Amino acid sequence: MKYSIKKQFAGVICLLIAGTILLCWFINNTLLENYYLNNKQNVLMYAYHYINAATNEGKFNTEEFDIEFQKIIGKYNISFIVLDAETQTLKASANDYEILSKELLKNIFGSGSNPKARLLEKGDSYEISIMLDDWTKTEFVEMWGVLDNGNLFLFRNPLESIKESVKLANRFLAYVGIFAAVLGALVALWVSGKIARPIMELTQISERMLHLDFDAKYSGRSRTEIALLGHNINELSCILEKTISELKSANNELQRDIERKNKVDEMRKEFLSNVSHELKTPIALIQGYAEGLKEGVNDDVESREFYCDVIMDEAAKMNTMVKKLLTLNQIEFGNETIAMERFDIVALIRNYIQSSEILTKQKEISVRMEDYPPIYVWADEFKTEEVFMNYFTNAIHYALYAKIIDVRIRTEENKVRVSVFNTGNPIPEESLPHLWEKFYKVDKARTREYGGSGIGLSIVKAIMESMNQEYGIRNYDNGVEFWYELELASPLDGVSHLSGNSEINNLS
Repeated sequence: MKYSIKKQFAGVICLLIAGTILLCWFINNTLLENYYLNNKQNVLMYAYHYINAATNEGKFNTEEFDIEFQKIIGKYNISFIVLDAETQTLKASANDYEILSKELLKNIFGSGSNPKARLLEKGDSYEISIMLDDWTKTEFVEMWGVLDNGNLFLFRNPLESIKESVKLANRFLAYVGIFAAVLGALVALWVSGKIARPIMELTQISERMLHLDFDAKYSGRSRTEIALLGHNINELSCILEKTISELKSANNELQRDIERKNKVDEMRKEFLSNVSHELKTPIALIQGYAEGLKEGVNDDVESREFYCDVIMDEAAKMNTMVKKLLTLNQIEFGNETIAMERFDIVALIRNYIQSSEILTKQKEISVRMEDYPPIYVWADEFKTEEVFMNYFTNAIHYALYAKIIDVRIRTEENKVRVSVFNTGNPIPEESLPHLWEKFYKVDKARTREYGGSGIGLSIVKAIMESMNQEYGIRNYDNGVEFWYELELASPLDGVSHLSGNSEINNLS
């Protein structure tokens, strides 16, 4: 990322570390030497007060004083000499007492101040200065003066040790600073990575939420503000998902209501148009024959009975059509509940064929059906019988030539296919897609002859779609096959040989 918080955070930490190191280096170079010098002055003042107190208390020549004073001068690297009033050496450090004695006497009895000395502090009985040694060309911090008992003293501390200490400190600080900068950069990258990782995770979650993907959830276990933010985003994700789901459901329901309304309007218009067309002929016949009876067109009993039979027949056809329309409308509008039951489809079909035996004998139709064992299916038994009734009734009305109706049942995986074949003329290919439409008739004269309304196959379509099952039609050279499928209720033993992979062969 161009403006990554990880890089910014790491950069800020690195800058802080580098700035701190540079600040320390600057302070060391500018103030450390003065600090050390001031510290040396304090040490010299401490040594002065200690030795002055010892002389006042008479401890100057004791072993206890010598031990303690040696600790002081050893600890702070101080050279010293103490002379009496007659310039005799009383105490001195190491082997340089002659040099110290000359330096002390030069400071006390010298005329005027040393031009090479830089005065740091001056008291009533002492003076502290920075002196340059002519022989070694090194600088010293010197304190000389007179003790309360009249003895002369000189303390000297080399200034080079201070400068060397400053250089050493700066060098050490540089090494430590480089190491600290590298280590700090690595730590900064690691820390910034740990901080940026949950933020990046939240960014990815929010991006997925932007595309309405609410499956991603923040899984951090820390107790920081980021974890609290992640928890809130999880809650927000759940609420958004639920709200959008409710909105989609409401929108889908609204869309379905709109589609249902449009469909109802179309169906109402189509229904009124078709019903008007279908009822026009029987109403005209009923009206014509009723007027003939009233006007006494034929006075003989046989004619009057014929007129009455026509009126009754047309009224019965109208009654049947209205009942079928009511059934179809109830199924299409979902007003009828589909009761899924487990039943034997073989027994249902065989019972219906037996009940229609009188009609098939009148038409001289031969009905063929193999001796199937029980085959159980899941479906609405009453509506399944109505589907088979429509297929079988059509087959009776349109059976020609050999006048054979062949009913077959076969299993395919978890499905049972029932087919009704009748010999006769194939249905024109252009009419096949329209067979399932209400009031559609291929042969209107023949349909009118047997009293068909063109609603039966529409009822089949509505019933099969309400049970979410397949149905269809197939032409043969010598006839037509109508079929439908149902869900198999249990595995079948020993029935795979019952036309399991066979096709209905052309019947001659």
